[in-house]
Amino acid sequence: MKIEIWSDVVCPFCYIGKRKIEKAINNSPFKDKIEIEWKSFQLNPDQVTDPSLNSLEYLSKAKGWSMEQTLEITDNVVNMAAAEGLDFQMGNTVVANTMNSHRLIHLAKESGKGGEMKESLLKAYFTDGLNIDDAATLVSLGKEVGIEEEPIRQMLASEQFKNTVEQDIYESRTIGVKGVPFFVLDKKFGISGAQPDEVFDQTLEKAWNEYSKVNPSLEIAEGNGEACDVEGENC
Repeated sequence: MKIEIWSDVVCPFCYIGKRKIEKAINNSPFKDKIEIEWKSFQLNPDQVTDPSLNSLEYLSKAKGWSMEQTLEITDNVVNMAAAEGLDFQMGNTVVANTMNSHRLIHLAKESGKGGEMKESLLKAYFTDGLNIDDAATLVSLGKEVGIEEEPIRQMLASEQFKNTVEQDIYESRTIGVKGVPFFVLDKKFGISGAQPDEVFDQTLEKAWNEYSKVNPSLEIAEGNGEACDVEGENC
């Protein structure tokens, strides 16, 4: 059974949601029969990479908040992440456009390493404070998960996978995705945002039970999970 996940590399709830769906899958008796496919989504496709800014400074400036307000708001996200075993270092994050990161994930998917690449990029951004739009950084991260250097450099020097990223984003619009993370299980059941664990557990079980049936409709789990959108705070 396939689970498609639309997310962005700089979305904190996407990293938190990744841990939640992984936990639900690992706790299920059919975990070996589930495939995850990562789909691209850009919260701010026009974002200009600026290594001189971290996300706290960017949020403060963009939202008109004081740094004290910004820290108070983002501390809630940091605590949510910590509950999932994630170490968010928001003061070290580098404001960056995510197109090249998404293209690298698609390159990695060709060799079955899309999930590893996604995890590496999320950690690089939220924990390690790396510039995920920097060519040398992307080459290094790609090599760490087993991708040859030359294909990465060729991809970065071209438009390769740009259309693939844009197709993912287009698909997200066709099913009504307005924020990420957004999980689609067996093309029938959706979860919007990093919702409570029981929502993931129950929806996963429901999707598995319906796995053999043909149903093109998408049923979205009730509730308002934390998510990033264009107007959202914390992101």
